[in-house]
Amino acid sequence: MSNTDGPPLDIVFRDAHLLAVNKPPGMAVQPDRTGDACLLDLVSTAFPAAAIGSPHRLDRPVSGLVVLTLDAGTLSAMDQLFRERRVTKTYLAVVEGITAQEGTLAHRLVHRGGTRKATVAADNGGKKVELRFRVRHTGERYTLLEVEPQGGAFHQIRAQLAAMGHPIKGDVKYGARRGERDRSIALHAWRLAFVHPVTGLPVEVEAPLPEGSLLKKLFAAPER
Repeated sequence: MSNTDGPPLDIVFRDAHLLAVNKPPGMAVQPDRTGDACLLDLVSTAFPAAAIGSPHRLDRPVSGLVVLTLDAGTLSAMDQLFRERRVTKTYLAVVEGITAQEGTLAHRLVHRGGTRKATVAADNGGKKVELRFRVRHTGERYTLLEVEPQGGAFHQIRAQLAAMGHPIKGDVKYGARRGERDRSIALHAWRLAFVHPVTGLPVEVEAPLPEGSLLKKLFAAPER
């Protein structure tokens, strides 16, 4: 059983059916073999009467928005929204080096079981994915990108930015020069937008960036 001791929940949206939480970097969404506190455990403790569901995930070292459902019907509906790509996802990423001002990356990604890593297919195999990016700020050694992935493949953003030659800061699994002490990577699930599956109303949520992070420092700098 996972430990439920952990940081307080940073809830950015809540109604009778849905919850959107700003997950800190380093926390798993679901229980894993470490036994560390995970997001689902914390939410289940905070909402003991709800049937908590997880229609999507974030990698452990990634911060930002995770949408959770509070009943089985809403979980099924949100599963369908994510599956049909009717959720607009916008991320912020700090990458090594200086990139083009904007662009679209198209790859075929392969995730082989047991590797915990996605690779770009050398042929027509794998899953076809796209990623759009634009520069928010260019520093001396790093670039802050606004990223919109299309396709939802395993480690998609991490693998595609690395394939472009600009791995995410701290992401040694995908070629970053060095890791962070807390094992986080500079990738943040910033915004989500979708039509609420129960109320039919538009939902747009945004998660504040981690305090003290390079993500937040570059985001506050003038765009260039």
